[in-house]
Amino acid sequence: MLLVFRTNTAYDRWWEGRKQWGALVNNSRNLAIKLNSMPGLDETHRAFFRKTIPMYAAVLSNHLHAESTRLMLDEHEHPELRQIDKDKHVPNQVASLLMQQVNRLYEEGKIKGDQLIILNNELQSFTDICGACERIKNTPIPFSYSVFLKKFIFFYVMTLPLSLPLSLGYITIPAVAFIFYVLASLEQIAEEIEDPFGGDENDLPTAKMAQNIKKHVEEILS
Repeated sequence: MLLVFRTNTAYDRWWEGRKQWGALVNNSRNLAIKLNSMPGLDETHRAFFRKTIPMYAAVLSNHLHAESTRLMLDEHEHPELRQIDKDKHVPNQVASLLMQQVNRLYEEGKIKGDQLIILNNELQSFTDICGACERIKNTPIPFSYSVFLKKFIFFYVMTLPLSLPLSLGYITIPAVAFIFYVLASLEQIAEEIEDPFGGDENDLPTAKMAQNIKKHVEEILS
């Protein structure tokens, strides 16, 4: 029961992270599609959103990997990014750039009030997704619980040879080894997937998903 609860809790965290990034992919596409349908946007505005919408996914991926955020989406200059302070919360700053640009379009009369409301919902979802991912990243499984489970597995396996020889004989040796392998593997699996935003093979491919967002947004707004 302890191992099942431990593994299910870790998988729930991994799956929640995957759902949040799936929502980010969909919302980025929806935002690009809605902007593309607005006739008031000229090529300058389209170029801004082509770069900035996928940029949010890229900086969020780096932010969740706890690395120095690098805004290296391509080899071109990004003058709209000069005001970003890389020492602060970069995803929030990119979201602010998007919101400021949308409000500027509204003030210039290039989008209507109802269109502003529609776009605002998509932009707000970016910050909601970021907050949900940060909650997963910054709230690990309690250390005391993990340590207790390891101790429980150790003492359980160490006491098995005291009871199994009467019924299994020499088969006790491979049986105990197999039981220890299974229990320890389950615990290791839980540790592997409890942080879905790390750099392990089983973690979420957020960088790849950010690249797909960039590709799809450029296709829509090209």
